[in-house]
Amino acid sequence: MKNIINLPDWEILTTEENGEDYRFTIRYSKPPPNCPLCGRMLPRLKRFGVRKQLFLDLPIHAKRVGLLVLRQRYQCQECQRAFVESLSDMHETRRATQRLVDYIEKESLKRTFASIANDVGMTEGAIRAIFRAYLPRLEQHMKANMTPRWLGIDEIKVVGHPRGVITNVEKQTLVELLHDRSKKTVIKYLTGLKDRAKIELVAMDMWEPYRDAVHTSLPRAVIVIDKFHVVRMANAALDAVRKSVREGLTPTQRRKLMHDRFILLRRKKDLETDKKLILEVWLGQFPQLQIAYDLKESFFAIWEKAKSSSEAKQRYAAWEKSIPPEVAWAFKDLTTAIQNWNTEIFAYFDHRVTNAYTESLNNLTRLTNRIGRGYSFEAIRAKMLFNGGLHIEPRPRYSLREPARQGYALVTTSEQPGGEARVRNYGVEISTLAQIL
Repeated sequence: MKNIINLPDWEILTTEENGEDYRFTIRYSKPPPNCPLCGRMLPRLKRFGVRKQLFLDLPIHAKRVGLLVLRQRYQCQECQRAFVESLSDMHETRRATQRLVDYIEKESLKRTFASIANDVGMTEGAIRAIFRAYLPRLEQHMKANMTPRWLGIDEIKVVGHPRGVITNVEKQTLVELLHDRSKKTVIKYLTGLKDRAKIELVAMDMWEPYRDAVHTSLPRAVIVIDKFHVVRMANAALDAVRKSVREGLTPTQRRKLMHDRFILLRRKKDLETDKKLILEVWLGQFPQLQIAYDLKESFFAIWEKAKSSSEAKQRYAAWEKSIPPEVAWAFKDLTTAIQNWNTEIFAYFDHRVTNAYTESLNNLTRLTNRIGRGYSFEAIRAKMLFNGGLHIEPRPRYSLREPARQGYALVTTSEQPGGEARVRNYGVEISTLAQIL
C-alpha cells in the first residue's frame, strides 16, 4: 500500500513537521530474503539492534523531507554472523534516497546548484559533488551523435577563454564544446569521430589552427569559410571610415553619427524610407563615407549575385580594382584575408553552406559569460550538451506489426519489423539553447 512518502515497502512510525521541513521515522517492512554473508536463502534471523540513519528525500508540499531510518541489524543463526539490512531505496554513498539523487542529477543540468540545494536541504557542495559524479555516466551513456555531413567549427567565450564549438550545420545543432580551440584539441576530436570519412564539408571561421586540423584529420572534406565572417569584414571597413570621419565633427555631430551607425551598416535595400533619407544626408556630406558605403554594398552584392566560384572571383577582382587609395587602408584586412583564404572563401559559391545560427552562438557567448560565474568549464559544458530536452532526436518509425490472423481470432505478436528502431541524436538545438539557459 502506498503512503505519503510513496515508498510502499516502508512503514511510517512517526511524522514531524515545522515551517520548512518534514521528518518521517520509518522502518523497512520486509525481512531480508537471504543472508548476505553465507548466502543462505530464507535463513533463521535474530534481531540484533537498530541503527538510526537520516536520509534526505524528495520534497513534499514544497517542504524538505528527511527520513529517519531505523535500520535493523540481524544475526544469521546459520553462520552466526551479524549484518545490517540493505536499503535498496537509499543511495549507496549519499545520505539520500536514490530517487532524490536521480532528481538532483537531472535538475543540475537545468538549474543552479544553489537553488537545488535550497529546495532539497543539502549543501551546495553536496549538489556539486553529485553533479561531478554524474558527468562520467553522461559521457559514457549519452547516445553517440551522428557524424554530420556538414560539420561546423566555431567558437564562443566560456569562463573567460575561447572554446572550440563543433556543430552540425545541416541540422543547426551544437554537437560538442571543446576545452580550447587549439589545433591539437581539434585534431583529437576530429580523429575520434565515428565515420569521419562521411564528412563532406566543413564550415569555419578564418582561424589557421582550424584549417590545419581539418587538413590533417579530414583530408577529403571541402573547407568553406562562412560568408558571415567575410561580409562582416566589409562592414568593419565601412565602420573604420565612419570613425575617421567622426574625428573632424562637432560633439553634436559625433553623437548623431554614432547613433546612425546601424543605418550605415544595414543593407540599403532593407532600410525604411526615413532611414534612407538620413543615409543620403550623411553620404552627401562626406565623400569618403559615400565611397566606403558603395564599396560595402557592392561587396555584399558579390555574395548575392555570383552563381559560381569562378564568377565570384571575377566579380571580386573587379571590385578590388575599384578601391580608391583614400579608403584602401580601411579595406586592407578584408583584401588580405581573401588573399590568404582564397580557396576556402570562394568555395562557398560552389557549396552554399552557411552557419545560419551565428547570432544564436553570439547570444550563447553573452549568456555563458553572465551565468558562468562560479561554474567550471565542465559544468557549463554539461549544462549545454546534456540537457536532454533540447536534443533533436527524430521519433523512430512506426514499429508495431499488423496482428496475425488465426482462424476467427487475432493473434498479436511482439516481434518488431527490422529489429529495434534506430534513434539518431543530432545534438542540441542551438536556436533554443540560449532561451532555455
